Amino acid sequence: MVTKRFQDLQVYQLSENLSDEIWKIINNWKLLPQDTIGKQIIRSTDSIGANIAEGVGRGSYQDNRRFIRMARGSLYDTQHWLRRAYSRKLLTTEQVETLKPIIEELAPKLNSYLNSIGNRPENK
Repeated sequence: MVTKRFQDLQVYQLSENLSDEIWKIINNWKLLPQDTIGKQIIRSTDSIGANIAEGVGRGSYQDNRRFIRMARGSLYDTQHWLRRAYSRKLLTTEQVETLKPIIEELAPKLNSYLNSIGNRPENK
């Protein structure tokens, strides 16, 4: 498997951007929301990039694909928690408008990256 530095992957950079934006928002919440829903959102968002990095580091196409699927699951998990935060009036419309384009770009890029990995033999 030809390994690329995970830090150079655009999909990873987008996941970092999303994590950083989420951190800035949640860092300003009161203690109860931070300790409950905030921690969930941070964990799920950070997991996106961590799974991308781990997939690259595993050294096989099969493992990389598996971890990209987990990253995609973490993105959906993040979307769930963001919906809950918005419905509980923890997120402003402006904050949602900041996060929305990142998520809308990240989701298809995760799928494209997954498709680009393909089912290649390990010895090539």
